[in-house]
Amino acid sequence: MNMTANLASLAPPAATFLARHGLSDAALEPLPADASPRSYCRLPGQGKLLMEDRTDPAGYAAFIRLARHLKGLGLTAPRVFGSDPAAGLALIEDFGTNTYGRLLADGHDEEALYELAVDALIHLHSHPDAADVSVPAYDTEMLLEEVSRFSHWFVPEFAPGVDAQAFDTEFREMWAQALKPVERAPKTLVLRDFHIDNLMLLGDRSGITACGLLDFQDGVIGAGEYDLASLLQDARRDLEPGLETKMLERYLEKIPVACGTRAEILHRYYLMAAQRHTRLMGQFIRLKKRDSKPGYMQYMPRVARQMQAALAAAGLSEISDNLDAKLPGWRDAGDALAATS
Repeated sequence: MNMTANLASLAPPAATFLARHGLSDAALEPLPADASPRSYCRLPGQGKLLMEDRTDPAGYAAFIRLARHLKGLGLTAPRVFGSDPAAGLALIEDFGTNTYGRLLADGHDEEALYELAVDALIHLHSHPDAADVSVPAYDTEMLLEEVSRFSHWFVPEFAPGVDAQAFDTEFREMWAQALKPVERAPKTLVLRDFHIDNLMLLGDRSGITACGLLDFQDGVIGAGEYDLASLLQDARRDLEPGLETKMLERYLEKIPVACGTRAEILHRYYLMAAQRHTRLMGQFIRLKKRDSKPGYMQYMPRVARQMQAALAAAGLSEISDNLDAKLPGWRDAGDALAATS
């Protein structure tokens, strides 16, 4: 689809859907695609987006359900004006163009943006009804399945002579032990992709409602520290020196004591960071090789550094030692893999 289009260029279900909502004459502006199968078109001047996802009915349903749930918790998710589950179409609120990523690139106050995002997480993790929604459990089995992406994608790419299945069996056993503290953690709604590309600043709103939330349809019930790590250890960018520590302190000062002691929260934070970076080391290669989306490989050097640092901070020396023994040179693999993409 071109950068501008009209109703005639749409598939019949989409054209009918828009006509049903009185938008037969609306212009359409397709938005850039991301790593998901969803597509979006802006309806300029209408304050609305057309969302289409015909390949993932479960994800579509989860988006609608979680958008309403988040709004009920006092957070800002897009309002759903209309939906057609059979066609995978929805008409949702357009938050505009002020993503965190764009604002940061334009020199916006970094600390203020991160303070707002951390405060939104504190509100979510403190809310007694946050986990009262039907989504999967982010349990040990799911966390281990994600860790296995490292085994099944990174290992064959980096060390094709290594038996990836045997590696994965041992790798999962070590991670299963490492993740024990997460099993005992207080449970909340985890949005999974809480980072600068999915956060927006809404200048016409105040407090935490000024933080617009996107791309939350993969939400699960688990340890809230995962989203905190997604934000503060972002694969896409390095934070200003000292900002991660400052934001962690802000979170620790404001989060209720029922969420755990300072030491417990920090330990889970680094555990979740290490697990996330490990997954991404395999995920980015999978996106390149399976999905023909090599753009994410540019982040590999940063993620490799973040993975090493998080493993150390979480005290996961057994996992680090195993990686050093089974995959010599893995610590520098990010640069090499990014250079060949």
